[in-house]
Amino acid sequence: MIRSGKTLCGVLISSCCVPIRHSVSGKAWITPKGFDTGIKTFNSLTKQKEALILAREGTATWYSCGPTVYDHAHLGHACSYVRFDILQRILTRLFGVTVIHAMVITDIDDKIIRRSWEENVSPDVISRMYEEEFKIDMLSLKVVPPAVYLRVTENMHHIVTFIEGIIRNGHAYATKEGDVYFDVQSIGDRYGKFVGAISPPGQSGSSNKRDSRDFALWKRSKAQEPHWESPWGRGRPGWHIECSTVASHMFGSQLDIHSGGIDLAFPHHENEIAQSEAFHQCGQWANYFLHSGHLHHKGSAEKMSKSLKNYITIKDFLQSHTAEEFRMFCLSTKYRSAINYSEGSMSEARSSLETIRAFISAAQAYMKGQLHCPPMQEDLLWQRLTEAKSNILTALADDFDTPRAVSALMKLVYHGNCQLQPVSTAEGGIRSPAVFGAMVTYIRDVLDVFGIDLLHSREADVLSSDGNLQAVVEQLTRFRSEVREFALTHQDSQDKKSDLYPDRIPLLKSCDTLRKDLALLGVVIKDRGTTSTWEIKQTQSGQTTTRTSKHEK
Repeated sequence: MIRSGKTLCGVLISSCCVPIRHSVSGKAWITPKGFDTGIKTFNSLTKQKEALILAREGTATWYSCGPTVYDHAHLGHACSYVRFDILQRILTRLFGVTVIHAMVITDIDDKIIRRSWEENVSPDVISRMYEEEFKIDMLSLKVVPPAVYLRVTENMHHIVTFIEGIIRNGHAYATKEGDVYFDVQSIGDRYGKFVGAISPPGQSGSSNKRDSRDFALWKRSKAQEPHWESPWGRGRPGWHIECSTVASHMFGSQLDIHSGGIDLAFPHHENEIAQSEAFHQCGQWANYFLHSGHLHHKGSAEKMSKSLKNYITIKDFLQSHTAEEFRMFCLSTKYRSAINYSEGSMSEARSSLETIRAFISAAQAYMKGQLHCPPMQEDLLWQRLTEAKSNILTALADDFDTPRAVSALMKLVYHGNCQLQPVSTAEGGIRSPAVFGAMVTYIRDVLDVFGIDLLHSREADVLSSDGNLQAVVEQLTRFRSEVREFALTHQDSQDKKSDLYPDRIPLLKSCDTLRKDLALLGVVIKDRGTTSTWEIKQTQSGQTTTRTSKHEK
């Protein structure tokens, strides 16, 4: 953790405070009482930024809609889950908030049933297979698992009880055919908290429904479909009721944060709110709704989705890119904005990571005394570091503004690089390794908050796959450095401007040729005066990504 929320700006709001109400289409949002995190976040319920206030000090209850497991997860899913993972990491590691995250797994659904018929297997086989694949994909993207995954099929008794409670409170009705519908008219103008949700009462469109806006809580079973027993006959739950039930089972009648893709705002989240407040008979069930923007192919107005058949699976994506690159890509836009995917945007993300890696490598070479530079403007660097810390904290407290935070981080790297200008020989002046140590440590800490581990991606993977390769490269580079040092010896050792020995010039040319040849094989050697540094890169499907680095002479 970089900094605790308690020492940052957390404020306990007394219960005697008068709640602030924001009117949205006739609906009132009540500012929660509790612990002010110091963060302002865009709340879809009010369409503006609000202070993020938690019911319990230092703890956030967070529910998110999980996947419907009938097919491979794709980058559209990945973008939403990675973005919210980054937000939760910021809350936890930067502001000292423990996030209790629960996610539902929709393991019974029309799409799952159809897929099971196509594959001639049971729905359970389909849902378990794709559920496990989803979890593996999330781990591959370094998404922290929720505190608990909750399957719909394992909560049927809770769902039936929840529906009975809504009927008992006068907000749902059963039909003679065995369906149960939520009665939207029963809650008056409380329905329609999200833009586009409101539509006037009209013809039901179905003989079973009283109002066209009414939605199914329980659906009677059809031939050859899975079913569960209920007071209304055999059937299965409607789409929305599962989330209200599971979230309430986990967190009760009050929830701090609910998240999901922007496409879920209506009707899914709208109906969740209606059901939950009807069951709990409360005025405000979830205090904050956070919605992530869609992922689009660049140049296309359509989101990436299974139904449009325009998706890239997470597994296929990771064949040619890394989790770190995808996270840097996600950081490049605000979580609630649409984001355009292309090879160009991925190249930009990769380039940003390479710039950071190159700075860390050069800074470490300087700290080790293997990179000689003119005297540093040390006070200026300490000032730039302080500014970066302040700017990044301010950006992330402002609706988790990751683009602004990354920009501040890259600016710090730029100022560091401006000072790391190599010279051929040491001038014996005052050195400033400590400030570079502080900069490298802070940069790593910030990247860790974002879920990016450069140390692992550069070193651990290669160490585990082929430790002998590093030893070979190190010995080869050491020998080459000794040859270069011999070839760079001046005829007059007291005069650095004197000529080199002519017969040694071919040795320098051979060293340059070797450096160029090795680069084609993924071994990058950088000459820094009479010393050298090296790193190993691996090529995957034409893309080069750094896997490990080491400084040596």
